[in-house]
Amino acid sequence: MRVSHRATYGIMAAVDLAMNGSSEPIQARSIAKRQSIPVRFLEQVLHAMKKAGLVDSIRGAQGGYLLLKNPAELSVADILEALDGPVLHGGGLDGHVQQKRESRQHLLLGQVWEQVEQAERAVLEAITIEHLVERQRALDQHQNPMYHI
Repeated sequence: MRVSHRATYGIMAAVDLAMNGSSEPIQARSIAKRQSIPVRFLEQVLHAMKKAGLVDSIRGAQGGYLLLKNPAELSVADILEALDGPVLHGGGLDGHVQQKRESRQHLLLGQVWEQVEQAERAVLEAITIEHLVERQRALDQHQNPMYHI
């Protein structure tokens, strides 16, 4: 499976919004700085996420972006579909459309690829932004341990 930079940045932005913007809007510039994402590209990603109904934007000096969905209800699949299109392409072998007479390769492997796509979809739907937030917090804690004296 290939994931675009656009989708990766969208997932990172959603995690950042879930971690830092539960009540106050977060500016794209702040997200871009924390996540090492080019700010202009991130603005395009956030705009696409807004069109898809995943985030909302508030204008003005105190404006920024907020998640519209609870992080526990927002899956990686939701973001991938919003930014890259359908996760399941249903194309079978090499994405070819089924013909009247199926090739030997499709007869042999078509069902295998369909099972792989379904498993991939199930994994992407099961991983929520809340799961990634918990993982990010654990990674941050591991990288920056607190020492008590």
